[in-house]
Amino acid sequence: MKVGILTGGGDCPGLNPVIRGVVQSVANAGGETIGFLEGWRGPIEGNFIELTPESVSDIIFKGGTILGSSRTNPIKDPSLVEKILENMKTMKIDCLVAIGGDDTLGVANKLHSEHGMATIGCPKTIDNDLSSTDVTFGFDTSINIVMEAIDRLRTTAESHRRVIVIETMGRHAGWIACYSAIASAADYVMVPEIPANVDEMCSILKKRREGGKNYGIVVVSEGAELAKDEGFVTQSAEVDDFGHVALGGIGEKVADIIEERTGIETRWVTLGHLQRGGTPTAADRVLGTRLGVHAGRLAASGVKGRMVALRGTKIVDVALEDAVGELRTLDLEILDEASEFFK
Repeated sequence: MKVGILTGGGDCPGLNPVIRGVVQSVANAGGETIGFLEGWRGPIEGNFIELTPESVSDIIFKGGTILGSSRTNPIKDPSLVEKILENMKTMKIDCLVAIGGDDTLGVANKLHSEHGMATIGCPKTIDNDLSSTDVTFGFDTSINIVMEAIDRLRTTAESHRRVIVIETMGRHAGWIACYSAIASAADYVMVPEIPANVDEMCSILKKRREGGKNYGIVVVSEGAELAKDEGFVTQSAEVDDFGHVALGGIGEKVADIIEERTGIETRWVTLGHLQRGGTPTAADRVLGTRLGVHAGRLAASGVKGRMVALRGTKIVDVALEDAVGELRTLDLEILDEASEFFK
């Protein structure tokens, strides 16, 4: 048994624990593992490294991915798909474990369903927006990073009697913004799932000021909309290989609105890629390891077209086709609970 593994899309803490889990479980089953470099670019170009239990024994605490990543989309070009299929055959790869989000796993699903390639998926994203799993690794580390950043920003906001707007990642799902807002006792949060109510936000901030709180914290998800006719705030009109625009910039707009409508001095901070970096939390190390072990076991046993997932406290496997294509947005019950503090 020879298993390939790749990490695609945006990096996140917890990828290396998954790699370690796959390699160890495949080795225990008598197989070998190679790691393709830089996402789907690796199997297209045939670039890889050998992976052994010894070579990955101490990568669990490292952030990012030792294999590198990219947003390469081979489905856009049939010739690239043919290169992947040819390389899988030439290199005698029995199964490919793809670790990624909706885009990366979408490619794995099409290679399996349309070309018969043996693939196993492993869900990854700090955005926590993949369906068929209760949580994705990388999310816990990300919200802890945001929480710690807000804890630091709070002291300067209080010192200068300012409002500070913190813009988080998350694309079109508000998990990061909502969880970090709750954890940091923010005064207001904006998420993509609910149209932004800037009048309510400004009213709350003024009420807090009148009540004696001389500073404010507002958390805004990059995918939130200020108004339906304005659409999303983007950094650029250009799209990546999967058709995504680069969101970002809403934090600055919200800060301008607050200062204009309330007269309170307001600053904004975009945390950006800080949310992806650094060493994974214990929760993400454990979850990543468990998912990797089960993905390796499935690959070594000849199972294909499945994705490992967390359901409750159990690791299960689901159909890969059922796990992609549907965005898992924020549970509005959680937002409703948070709203008790936004009044």
